[in-house]
Amino acid sequence: MPFDEILSVSFYCAILFGIGFFSLKKEMSSNDYLIGGRSLNYWLTALAAHASDMSSWLFMAFPMQIYLYGFFDVWLALGLTVFMFLNWQFVAPRVRTMTEKYNSLTFSSFFESRFSDTSGIIRIFTAIMSLCFFTVYISAGLVGLGLVVNMLFSVDYYIAITVGMFVVIPYLFLGGYRTLAYIDLFQGLFLLVVIVLVPVIAIQHVGGLDVTFNALKANNVSTSLIPAWDIATLIGIVNLFAGWGLGYFGQPHIVTKFMGISDVKHIPKAKYVGMTWQVIALSAATLIGIVGISFFPNGLADPQLIFVKMVRELFSPMVSAFILCAGLAATISTMDSQILVLASSLTEDFYKKVFRKGAASNELLWVSRISVMLVSLLAYCIAFFNQSTIYELVLYAWSGLGASFGPLLLFSLYSKRVNKYGAWAGILVGGATAATWNFLSTPFGPLIPGFIFSSLSIWLFSFIRPTGHILQNIEDGVSL
Repeated sequence: MPFDEILSVSFYCAILFGIGFFSLKKEMSSNDYLIGGRSLNYWLTALAAHASDMSSWLFMAFPMQIYLYGFFDVWLALGLTVFMFLNWQFVAPRVRTMTEKYNSLTFSSFFESRFSDTSGIIRIFTAIMSLCFFTVYISAGLVGLGLVVNMLFSVDYYIAITVGMFVVIPYLFLGGYRTLAYIDLFQGLFLLVVIVLVPVIAIQHVGGLDVTFNALKANNVSTSLIPAWDIATLIGIVNLFAGWGLGYFGQPHIVTKFMGISDVKHIPKAKYVGMTWQVIALSAATLIGIVGISFFPNGLADPQLIFVKMVRELFSPMVSAFILCAGLAATISTMDSQILVLASSLTEDFYKKVFRKGAASNELLWVSRISVMLVSLLAYCIAFFNQSTIYELVLYAWSGLGASFGPLLLFSLYSKRVNKYGAWAGILVGGATAATWNFLSTPFGPLIPGFIFSSLSIWLFSFIRPTGHILQNIEDGVSL
């Protein structure tokens, strides 16, 4: 393991811990730990939301899709861009206002207060779906982290994911939401510089854009957004555009970032900062996949490593090690946010509501920190036995969260006719559909049908009254 590479990574880690130390508040409540006391400025909010969104998926999974399928998969990036804009425009302001009104720190506490559910069923369903899908999502981040560390130091994958956990846990354990926001600000800007720099240099390395596009044609890779005018192409476009983009409405680790901004009036500024970052980052990631076709004329054994191998060939070991820390940055930014959301759910939705209803703020703070450890351990176990690609893991988790919570969040913000029975059904039907859809032979991915069935369930069950029905028995049983 070369000393110069160790020096680069050590320097990067020192920056993270330094930011964590200087952003740490000495006196901190659970409100500070979980959503930063709703005191963040628009720069922190914007970069925290977007950096926690783009994990190792940005520089490993997405470039792999472009590398394999060409410009057609740009529909995925277009869908993410459009729906994230809609998220900022229509969800962020109302979430910030309404969660403060109900004094809610988590999705489940907001849904419970919004629909006056005293039975605890919303809390249980929300926690189950969060635990099921977030652990898969976090394990995807660990897989990416393990692959990058493996490439940097040539260490065993299992040792690599262990090292990754020891990087993430300490500052998350101590600092919480505010620390994550400052670290995400640094990592988001660092990642943006790196992901733009690498493909620009790579294009010059292969001989320019003409060589790059000739390689696309020679390898029969799509050079068009619409390669054919037929039903199969239309279904493919819908799957990529809406089959990913719709998921934004139901991602707790992104939506909770909207809760932390100091003033709802600053959301438009945060929106434009964040969307500018996303457009540049996705464009650069697309370029990495495109130029990779000519950069690796003999192909790649594992296309997920296109960015990593490109960096290793373009730069010296010391510089490449520091650049690849951008990969660590993207992964860590998402993992820490997801772990914190799950820890928040365990603290606010179980410990505080079930075991210690009168728990003091300092006690809840320590429960949150212990929950971080437990969630991290569970994700580590899943990653340890993982056999799937990052793309597959993220799509499964993204679809599950989006279908479970997206429709209900929109209904809760914009409809006065929805009740708790519709909320129960929406969470359960959406999550179950997304979780099992891949067992069916259909041309559509899991998110679109999950989102549709969840929405229909919310609307239909909201007209059901509990008297004389099984719903009343369920509610009474849980309340007991």
